[in-house]
Amino acid sequence: MTEFVLRISYYVLRKIPLIISAVFFFLGISSLTFADEPSYGDAIIVSSISDAHTLVPILASDSSSADICGMLFNGLTKYDKDVRIIGDLAESWDILEDGLVIVFHLRKNVKWHDGVPFTARDVLFTYNKLIDPKVKTPYSGDFERVKSLEIVDDYTLKVLYKEPFAPALSSWGMWIMPEHILKNEDLNKTAFGRHPVGTGPYIFKSWKTGEKIELVSNRDYFELKPYIDRYIYRIIPDDATIFLELQTQGVDLSTLSPLQYTRQTNNVFFREHYNKFRYPSFGYTYMAYNLSDPKFQDARVRQAMNYAVNKEEMAKTIFFGLAEVTTGPFMKDSWAYNKDVKPAPYDVAKARKLLGEAGWKDTDNDGWLEKNGERFEFTVLVNQGNGERQRSAEMIQKYLKDVGIRMKIRIVEWNTMINEFIDKRRFEAVMMGWFLSRDPDNYDIWHSSKTREGEFNFVGYKNEEVDRLLTFGRRTFDETKRAAIYHRVHELIYADQPYMFLYSSDILPIVNSRFRNVEASPIGIGYNFIKWYVPKSEQRYR
Repeated sequence: MTEFVLRISYYVLRKIPLIISAVFFFLGISSLTFADEPSYGDAIIVSSISDAHTLVPILASDSSSADICGMLFNGLTKYDKDVRIIGDLAESWDILEDGLVIVFHLRKNVKWHDGVPFTARDVLFTYNKLIDPKVKTPYSGDFERVKSLEIVDDYTLKVLYKEPFAPALSSWGMWIMPEHILKNEDLNKTAFGRHPVGTGPYIFKSWKTGEKIELVSNRDYFELKPYIDRYIYRIIPDDATIFLELQTQGVDLSTLSPLQYTRQTNNVFFREHYNKFRYPSFGYTYMAYNLSDPKFQDARVRQAMNYAVNKEEMAKTIFFGLAEVTTGPFMKDSWAYNKDVKPAPYDVAKARKLLGEAGWKDTDNDGWLEKNGERFEFTVLVNQGNGERQRSAEMIQKYLKDVGIRMKIRIVEWNTMINEFIDKRRFEAVMMGWFLSRDPDNYDIWHSSKTREGEFNFVGYKNEEVDRLLTFGRRTFDETKRAAIYHRVHELIYADQPYMFLYSSDILPIVNSRFRNVEASPIGIGYNFIKWYVPKSEQRYR
């Protein structure tokens, strides 16, 4: 994947879209530390199967864009290694009036990459753009709950909420933008998207479309200067080519396919030069339907297709046991996930019965279903370079053929898929994935108000009870009560089947062993990336 995700830094973890290549932010299985003296220098080369779309932080709705924005920008808050919310651009805060008011105290030693001081005005500017209906951001939902944002002084902000909002602190992990550069810009068109200026540990250097994005370390970063001098994000839109690059050590950090992890990296070379990790995904893969398409408007049809596909077989044959069938729409290990919602069994007879009830019949005995003279056929979009998704689509194609549905597969370059098909709703079905937050609030994905261009409810899902529960869940602080709310949301969404929920696959990152201070934690191996280093004797790049 690069995945369609809800972004990284804290904000990405709260929502999303990792991201396949954003392996930094997940739970590792081991801890790799060394006694060498930390040294500055060298570069890390990270692979991605897709290019970024934009580096305007509040528009970064894909994982590649989020990967880079996470290195360039900061929010007011973030997660620490134990998944606790701590300060980032905010050094502290006060929560008042039973959570209706948050007063943020900002750091005073932060500068934008162009040397201009960061102040509360930048936060107010970012907030105003997040709620501006003319800005095509998918992140407005969290900030619509804010009644007012007041600047007390250059380094103090007062946020007043209209009502209690459980994810309030975490929502301020949203990346902050520079007012002095963007105040007169149209964010949907600004050149800033290709030449960003942030406050983060790395500074933008160059972007060669379809080839690489290069960042350099921020020597004045307020936390500490990163040890690794350069961060090079190589776009290699093919898993097999990435694997060849690993074999020649042309890539330092990547995500392995299940085949590569289980069968192709257990030799002496890989044991000597790389460290592998395996841990559960923060999300799931799905096939989504455009619910404005008449073929998919009858829930019986969507339910029938779910019965028609053997997802257990898919998980076993494609992922070699490194994936589990899921019923979505939350992470499998989340307290919000309703374990009583069981995956629909593989049942061809049940699928045919439901399709017949919905009016789809093989009237001319040619093996294909028809209704009102129209054959049941559609095209699913799959992003280029994602072998597991493509193989999953091929298996679904076979299963659906067995019940009389013809599914075509179209492989599309990632940015084209998002910009020309998803955002413009020019698709029948699409295979994608969400990488989600530890907080289960997924209002932006499922609420019926979040269907504008660039927003996350791109399938047009609408269920009034789900809308009500999602809103209520955001107002509820008690975890037990919130769990009950989200369990019901889970039950309703799975019954409606706006997506065919497929599987949650393990994340399988691999890191060149010359990098030291790589530490596993509940939030992953990248929470301390600025402390990664390579001993002078092993440095490879100037």
